[in-house]
Amino acid sequence: MSETGFITLALSPSVVNRALKVAFMVGTLLALINHVDAVLVGTFALKNFIQVVLSYLVPYAVSTYSAVHALQQAARKTQ
Repeated sequence: MSETGFITLALSPSVVNRALKVAFMVGTLLALINHVDAVLVGTFALKNFIQVVLSYLVPYAVSTYSAVHALQQAARKTQ
């Protein structure tokens, strides 16, 4: 039974493109919700920057994991 590896699937163009779209939409929403006050008041600092980066990385990781898991499950069902 040959199963495509997690990294191979995670780096496939279709998974990356979908994860980037999800990360952009969700990350932007999270960043606005959590940091718009710091931007408007002018107190945006390195701490805020790191949090904004995480606001994009977490949805990317979750989307990638979900897509890879779904692809692996679908492959198992067809074998």
